[in-house]
This record gives sequence, C-alpha cells and structure tokens, in this order.
Amino acid sequence: MTRPGARLAPRLRGLLAAGKRGGLKAALLLLHSTGLARAFAPATRGRGAIFMLHSVSPERPSRFDPNGILRVTPGFLEEAILATRAAGHDIVSLDEAVRRLAEQQPGAPFACFTLDDGYRDNLLYAYPIFKRHQAPFTIYVATDFCDGSGDLWWIVLENAIRAASRLDVSIGGERLTLDTGTPRQKSEAFAAIYWPLRKLPEREMRAIVRGIARDAGYDPAPLCGDLIMTWDEVRELAKDPLVTIGAHTRSHLALAKLTEEEAREEIAGSVARIEQELGVRCRHFAFPYGDASAAGPREFELARALGLATAVTTRKGVVGEAVRGALCALPRVSLNGDYQKARFVSVYLTGLPFRLAALAGSLLRSAVRRQAASAPAKP
Repeated sequence: MTRPGARLAPRLRGLLAAGKRGGLKAALLLLHSTGLARAFAPATRGRGAIFMLHSVSPERPSRFDPNGILRVTPGFLEEAILATRAAGHDIVSLDEAVRRLAEQQPGAPFACFTLDDGYRDNLLYAYPIFKRHQAPFTIYVATDFCDGSGDLWWIVLENAIRAASRLDVSIGGERLTLDTGTPRQKSEAFAAIYWPLRKLPEREMRAIVRGIARDAGYDPAPLCGDLIMTWDEVRELAKDPLVTIGAHTRSHLALAKLTEEEAREEIAGSVARIEQELGVRCRHFAFPYGDASAAGPREFELARALGLATAVTTRKGVVGEAVRGALCALPRVSLNGDYQKARFVSVYLTGLPFRLAALAGSLLRSAVRRQAASAPAKP
C-alpha cells in the first residue's frame, strides 16, 4: 500500500529545495554586489578556507541529474582558482595549512582545494587545471573504490531509477510505490528515497539500494571501475608534489553508525592501504558524508588518536581561530554544481555567509526556547 501523501511529499521537497537554493543565491549575490562581504572579510574570514569538491567534468546536466550537485565543470574550477588568488588567499597544501595554523599570529589567508572519493575525472580534467596554475590540491580516496569493489550507492540509486519506470520499495517499514516514467517523476522518486535511506544503518541502506537496482535490471558491478581511479592512476598522480592523497575510509561508511572498533578499522585500514600502495605516509583524512549524523566527537578523537594531522568534515565554514586546536574536525566550503559562479567563491572566502548563518541559527534557537518557556503548562 502506498503511504498517504507519498506522491505529494517528494514534489513539495523539491519545491522547498529549489526555493532554498534561490534564496541562498540571492543572498550571496547581495553580499557580493553591495560590497558587504568584502568589507567584513578582515573580521570574518579567519585563517583561511578548505574547499570541498567531488567530480570535475564537462558533462552537461541532464533533466534527471540528482547527483549533479557533486559535479562542477573544469571551467568553474579554473574560475575558482583565479577568484581565490584575486581575493588575496594563498593556495596551499594541507601540510602547509597545518604549519600556518600552528603559528600564533596569522599571516596571509590560505585556501586548500580538496576532492572526495577519487573520481577518474579528477585526473583527466581537474589535474591539468591545478597543474597549469601550480595550485596544490588533495584527493581523498576510499580504498575499496580504487580496488573496483566499492559501493557508490548514491550513483547506483540514480542509475537504477533512470532504468525503472516504476518503483516499489520498503524503507524503514514504510512501503513506497512511485512512478518513474518521466525525468520529473524520477527526480521526485530520488528525493523521496534518498533521505529516508540516509537515516538507516549503512548496511541496511545499501541492501535496499541493491534491491532497487536488481528490480530495475541495473547491474552496478562495473561502476567503480568506470568512474574511480585505479591504484596505478593514483600512484601516477601522487608523483606530482602538488598532489596530496588522503584517506576516505575503506568502504565510505558513515562512521558514527558503526561500533567504535569498526570505525577505527575503517580509518586505520584505509590509511595503511594508501601507505602500502603509494609508499608515503598518509596524514590527512575526510569523513564520508561528514555531517553530524556521520561524524562527531568520537570519530574526531579516533582520527586524532591514529596520528592524522587533519580530518575534514562537511560542516560549513571557514577555518577560524576556534578550530586551531581541533584539526581533526575541520569545516569545509562546498564548491558544488548548484553554485558555479566565481562571485560566490569570493563571498565564501570572506566567511561572512557562515557567520550570518550561525547568527541566524542562534537567534532561532533562542526564540524557540523562549516560546517553549512561555508556553502554558499542560494540565
């Protein structure tokens, strides 16, 4: 039986997401055009910023492109590099960022470029741009992906929905029946499925996606080999001093959903494998997913105890004074497919959007607490 409202809910989510994106873009443009971001930069930019990217490809968006947010064009990457330097930031390696953060007095602001997962297009399209501009960068690889045996489940889900004309799936005890005959229906189905899946234990979530793929007649086995760099390709890339290879666990699991021993082995196992394959020490790590549901104080301490110099999250923000003592819980600034404008990069680097967002969140929480405190007691 289809859950009541199942057909309407994904459409509403899509409209809300589109509205949020439009509002954020308008706010960023306002901060840029008025000069407010530039004016506040000395007080809000902190020591620097760590950019987060995934895929870099000239592939054009399609009408059904739910993972398009993870992809930027080579042209935008080049614009981002130029905008970063125009803003007065030095583009540095993570090792250099650690050295600068150890200094008591801040120098010139820095920026680090990082790319998650190890997509082959990082080698084909991103590397030549970084090389041309002599810009250091880091790629975080999940070691199972480089073996060709990993589970790119979010892309598997996209491809399965693309192949299906109708879905019948049970998630968390609720059954969803969704038409997927048109690009719009496919987008709505992806939205209806993705976030409920993210709330499940990792292995249960992935089993459901495999079932969806099986029912759609889609075979995901070749996917890692098609999209992810092999170890030979990673080794070739790592020969360049501009390139740092960091760890991204073995299986790209949300570590907070695992036992402590499992989480430790995901981190330590990936670090050890990279060191074995490349013959160099692996000092840097990225938490898969990286939000509060995937990594928290326990995971930060695991990374620190394992001797990693840095570990990055997907929490939004620049690198301010407060994080100098928390290098295994670093925030990043997302450069993604929804915001491919050089002016947005310039505004991000000032740190002002993140300071305003934090202030708005604090004010909202205070209002909620006041409202709760003033509410009459229930009889």
